[in-house]
Amino acid sequence: MGFLIAVLVNAAALWAAVQVLDGLEFSGDLIQWLVLALIFGVVNAIVKPVLKIFTFPITIITLGLFLLVINAAMLYLTSWLAAQIGLTFTIAGLLDAILGAIVISIVGMALNYALGAMGVD
Repeated sequence: MGFLIAVLVNAAALWAAVQVLDGLEFSGDLIQWLVLALIFGVVNAIVKPVLKIFTFPITIITLGLFLLVINAAMLYLTSWLAAQIGLTFTIAGLLDAILGAIVISIVGMALNYALGAMGVD
């Protein structure tokens, strides 16, 4: 059940980022949104921890701001992987990827907090 909730939270956060930012584009039905969210979740679960380990010194020097670049890279990787299976999730530029990562983080935190307050795990 927790896995399904995580995918739904990712889908909602990605949807919010696409709605707020002109530089992020995705058009698809509900199933395609869920597939995109699944790709994003897998990328964040597998690739992101490895990148965080390798970039730890840079992250410390920048007081954590480099994590925004890592999150933007995860969006780019999600976009590339989505294109490999025929989904079109496009990112116009690095600034859009960074802003998208910020929106996704904020929406994801808010939804996780709300779901936790409701007792949904």
